[in-house]
Amino acid sequence: MNKVFAYSLLLLLGLIGSQLFPEIIRSGYSSIFEIAQFLMNVVLSYIMIRVGFEFEVDKSRIKSYGWDYVVAMTSAAFPWILVAIYFIFLLSKDYMASWNAWEEILLVSRFCAPTSAGVLFSMLAAAGLGATWVFKKVRILAIFDDLDTIILLIPLQIMIIGLEWQLSMVLPFVLLLLIIAWKYFSSIKIKYSWKWLLFYALIITTFSEAIYITSKMINETVPIHLEVLLPAFVLGTIIKHSGNKNKNDASISTIISMIFMFLVGLSMPQIAVDDSTMLVGKQTITAQQPMMSWSTIAFHVLMVTLISNIGKMFPLICYRKEANWNERLAICIGMWPRGEVGAGILIISLNYGIGGPFVIIAMLSLALNLLLTGLFIYFVKNLIQIDKGWFFHRHRLDTGLSLK
Repeated sequence: MNKVFAYSLLLLLGLIGSQLFPEIIRSGYSSIFEIAQFLMNVVLSYIMIRVGFEFEVDKSRIKSYGWDYVVAMTSAAFPWILVAIYFIFLLSKDYMASWNAWEEILLVSRFCAPTSAGVLFSMLAAAGLGATWVFKKVRILAIFDDLDTIILLIPLQIMIIGLEWQLSMVLPFVLLLLIIAWKYFSSIKIKYSWKWLLFYALIITTFSEAIYITSKMINETVPIHLEVLLPAFVLGTIIKHSGNKNKNDASISTIISMIFMFLVGLSMPQIAVDDSTMLVGKQTITAQQPMMSWSTIAFHVLMVTLISNIGKMFPLICYRKEANWNERLAICIGMWPRGEVGAGILIISLNYGIGGPFVIIAMLSLALNLLLTGLFIYFVKNLIQIDKGWFFHRHRLDTGLSLK
């Protein structure tokens, strides 16, 4: 668990830095925030390429993947709906008669739906759980709920800004990538040392940023933001490899994961400048409602964090033929970490001028979940190891062995 502790410490240092750097940015060093975000996407792309690189697909079990997507979609929907209801009924009573309030809160509340795939995979691997059934199942579910979040962002954004042609380009792109992953799985022969994977990650991130900047020049209100998660993962799945693991590559991947943890924390928006504004990069957003006291905000942060994680518990009643109660609970807790995708949703919300205390609460809840990731992984590891008798019993059934 030493790596998990190191990762958690780096997240904390990054979060502290994210609250200090905006002041430096306002003093004139405007490129720091953009560089940090670009580097974060590069290392995230690298991590997701490696995740896809080690991904295993059995095309004869397509129905099981369909069920996995249903589980992931539901696990993303429950926390989203619960948090949206909480915001509407406890934080936006003046907006009950306004459909605009529902549109805004439905978008903001989506921050708690996606699991942080990059953070989760790095942490689980650091805890020595990479070969477990829980890791393999969580890997599928986390990728699927991120995918579901990216797809659902399209109608949510349409509700806010209307039907724009830029948004209609995202879904065909996602579907094309999924077709490529399925058709060319583990069949493309290209170099795959850590240097090459990092180079591919740089290309993917540069392409994503180029699309974003170009579309922003065409229409600043509706830029096309293609997340690097899916393209990087798909590239990893189609690379043909021997299966032999290089120790040097593993060490480099650990270092890159550490850098990623720090950059995720560093890329978080500044929580608040004063009682009515917040700073996101170089942009100051004015709150649409009076700010609460910090003690009240702290209470709501704890409640939102609690109910959003309760919403992730749906897998507990699934996979009963595949795993025992401890392993199913480990899957649920493993999906609690939030990170880069959730932060991206909040930044999109702020760029649309959405403010108010629920945005501050969402940001703080995201930060709290991020800080607790190490603790979540500790629980997951202990749940997997808590009943070794079950493991040996299941192994005996699977192999047909009889222990006498």
